[in-house]
Amino acid sequence: QVQLVESGGDSVQAGGSLRLSCAASGYTVSSACMGWFRQTPGKEPEGVARIYTASGYIWYTLSVKGRFTISQDNAKNTLYLQMNSLKPEDTAMYYCAAADPRRSCIGTRVVNYLYRGQGTQVTVSS
Repeated sequence: QVQLVESGGDSVQAGGSLRLSCAASGYTVSSACMGWFRQTPGKEPEGVARIYTASGYIWYTLSVKGRFTISQDNAKNTLYLQMNSLKPEDTAMYYCAAADPRRSCIGTRVVNYLYRGQGTQVTVSS
């Protein structure tokens, strides 16, 4: 059984930093495309970043480029999202997600993920 458990969400002021973690069990984080997406009430989920370490592929949505960094620790089987220079518009529930290992990371969208965690709330105040 695959489980993805996020942690690290918090309330911070604009300009602050947070690091989100996603501990995986029943799934090897290095085996396929993994990513983070976020959602606010009443809005569609938005892909934030995704990574496939076997190929070195990393993608960020434009609004977080230069501020967020996605990474993995294969020994800990954990995915991370380092978020710096946070803005109020980054406020959302953040979810960790994993794709089918047979799927290319390049074309993976939020709807394509097979597994997702329960989410962790990030709130940024101005």
